Amino acid sequence: MKMHVLSGGKLRMRKNVYVPEADRSEKIDLPVSCILFRHSAGNVLFDTGCHPSVIDDAESRWGPMARAMQPIMESGETLLAELARLNLTPDDIDVVINSHYHSDHCGCNEYFKKATFFVHSAELATVNESDSVSRGYIQADWHHPMQLNTFDQQTDIFGDNRIVLLPLPGHSPGLSGALAELDNSGSFLLASDAVSLRENLDKETIPKTTWNADVLMDSITEIKRIENAGSTIICGHDPEQWERLKKGIHYYD
Repeated sequence: MKMHVLSGGKLRMRKNVYVPEADRSEKIDLPVSCILFRHSAGNVLFDTGCHPSVIDDAESRWGPMARAMQPIMESGETLLAELARLNLTPDDIDVVINSHYHSDHCGCNEYFKKATFFVHSAELATVNESDSVSRGYIQADWHHPMQLNTFDQQTDIFGDNRIVLLPLPGHSPGLSGALAELDNSGSFLLASDAVSLRENLDKETIPKTTWNADVLMDSITEIKRIENAGSTIICGHDPEQWERLKKGIHYYD
């Protein structure tokens, strides 16, 4: 199995959203990552990044949220462009895993019409609540008529321990990561926004974008256990880690 790290966009936000001691005026540029697995049973995407329309007019899609989470990517930094560089189209994707339903993680869902989707049942319940828009969930991102599988516990996608979904709630009610086992590169935990920045894991700092701090701390404890057992943690938006990762046509196997 091969694992490709792909760009799903780039965002600019106030740094103190993630780092409490940062000055309110300080900004941080955050990569949005999507992960492609080329498994013998099919092509699997973990998250679909930002919708391309936000490059030119984020407020039309995101509303007021666009002022707090400013897209700063170009057209070549979207997931669709990244897949094209691998000679893939959305129809070549068999499975899409949404770590959660915030706009920078499921923005391109609509393009993957032939894929089977996986999302935690608590996340699906949350987006269907009456106040979901005020909590950062945009219906245009996630409300599409594709085949959807929900889960509420550890779930092995293909039954071979290669891609195992792990509930890691706290940032949102149903946030889930994926534990991937590669033959040569070892084990990787895709933590999504359970660990937005490496600093959040190392210092156990809780971002302001957290649904439940106590629940997130439990997830951080579990992530540290997984890391101590030998897995590499892929953070949701860490710019320093992003620079070190193999990306695009380059891969882990």
